[in-house]
Amino acid sequence: MTLTTTPTATVERAASTVFAPLRRKPFIALTTYRRDGSAVATPVWFALCGGALAVRTAAATGKVKRLRRDGRVMLAPCTFKGKSTGPAIAARARVLAVNAWPAGDAALARKYGLLRRLINLAARLRRIEHVLLVIEPAA
Repeated sequence: MTLTTTPTATVERAASTVFAPLRRKPFIALTTYRRDGSAVATPVWFALCGGALAVRTAAATGKVKRLRRDGRVMLAPCTFKGKSTGPAIAARARVLAVNAWPAGDAALARKYGLLRRLINLAARLRRIEHVLLVIEPAA
């Protein structure tokens, strides 16, 4: 029997391999870059979805502003407070509206459950707009 793979399946497998050290971690340090090149690390929740990582965050945050200008990021497993606990991985990120990638938002809901729903409720009550970050391995 011959197995054939689609380009998408091959990309998803490669991304799964790159992101494997992060799979069971609750937080990653998402490092973005300012205009002057200095790095800014922020601990975030994430979920693996179809070979990419999904991160939901408020649209007005500094990390979103920096990512709109420069999509280069570094990822590393970390603690709740952002202390790195493993090696960094180079990746590329892009910003999407939450409703543009329902599977990514659903993956976050599965991973973080009730706590995520409570945080989303508080954000809705405060009328905070959110976006999804799609993070893929660097080419």
